Amino acid sequence: MIELKPVKRLNAVVEVPGSKSLTQRALIAAALADGESILIGPLASEDTAFTMGALRLMGISVDDSDSGRWRVQGTAGMISRPVEDIFLGNNGTATRFLTSVAALAHGQVRITGGERMAERPIGPLMQALQGWGVQIRSEGDNDCPPLIIAADGLSGNRTILPEGKSSQYLSSLLLVAPYTAEQAELEVHGEVLSRPYVEMTLAVMADFGIRVEAAPSLSFFRIPQGCYQGTEYRIEGDASGASYFWAAAAVTGGRVTVANVPVPSLQGDAQLVPLLARMGCQVSLKNGGITVQGPEQLQGIEVDMGNMPDVAPTLAVVAAFAEGTTVINNIAHLRIKECDRLSAMVTELGRMGADVEEEDDRMIIHGQAGGGNLRGAEIKTYEDHRIAMCFAVAGLRIPGVRITGEQCVVKSFPDFWQRFQAML
Repeated sequence: MIELKPVKRLNAVVEVPGSKSLTQRALIAAALADGESILIGPLASEDTAFTMGALRLMGISVDDSDSGRWRVQGTAGMISRPVEDIFLGNNGTATRFLTSVAALAHGQVRITGGERMAERPIGPLMQALQGWGVQIRSEGDNDCPPLIIAADGLSGNRTILPEGKSSQYLSSLLLVAPYTAEQAELEVHGEVLSRPYVEMTLAVMADFGIRVEAAPSLSFFRIPQGCYQGTEYRIEGDASGASYFWAAAAVTGGRVTVANVPVPSLQGDAQLVPLLARMGCQVSLKNGGITVQGPEQLQGIEVDMGNMPDVAPTLAVVAAFAEGTTVINNIAHLRIKECDRLSAMVTELGRMGADVEEEDDRMIIHGQAGGGNLRGAEIKTYEDHRIAMCFAVAGLRIPGVRITGEQCVVKSFPDFWQRFQAML
């Protein structure tokens, strides 16, 4: 358990680790590339360690001995059948990405994970892969891992992703599509949520030499056959991780600069900053970083966060300190994350005395100026890194905020508590 102490003054410049989303996409592209790639500024965390471990089981050489420059020896799409199960913990991104990568091998592959991963659906991705000739099934017959793949490559031609609710399904298919036997086409049914993550995937593919033809609606893609080329790839600072530092400035009326998230950014989560500006914060660009200055009084807003679900919990905490009502819409997909984040945020904010309503796809926070109705509480994290980190922000203003299971931050930000304390 860790207890946060309120601060009277906050004025800091910080750096955050590399983007988890970009690191995992770059690892996949580099592994499938022809030649060596060097990833500069990657994120070393529990999730990326699971991804690297799986790639090594598939015959990919990944040298992470230099924490700032990882070397990946690509195999031009030639994937070896793992001699043991691929265990991915609760790494949803890697589970979805590597399911498609494993289909490029020849022979049976079993992909498994932790207890929560066995509750996280992957059925739409399975159906799309079956459309490309992949024999894949859920061991529990519930569309969740563990998965059994009788791998023999990807046939290509057109397949359909039956829903776009998780952008990770779509990104997974796009990343392997250049390696199909026939040119791949991909049709997506339903609304594509978290669009910036799909656009990020397309940008990474382009940087590694494959340019995809995409409909403006992201409902159809035509992917050229080809091979990624080894390259030197620089990874942006993690905007999701930066959100807690910007939020710290917002709730304390302080000033925080995150020095290594660029403008423009490939990461949709950087769009949290304009939302903080709508709530009254001042935003400026300084030396290539983004500075947030908190106001004397935050104001509630209504927002659609379908494209940036990972920072919805951050905004919810900020909203508890704002005058008036904040409505966070289009966040039903928070329920299939590391925990049911929508329900968890409502429960834990309520534990602090906040007036919060939960609906199927939105959260309504009736804030009071400066968090006047909030009190200290013991916060449960549900083994979810995002829950732990966003409630650290609340502890900068409200005494007695104690966070249990705080080590879950190793999933995406292993030294979060040290950097957060250094900011103070």
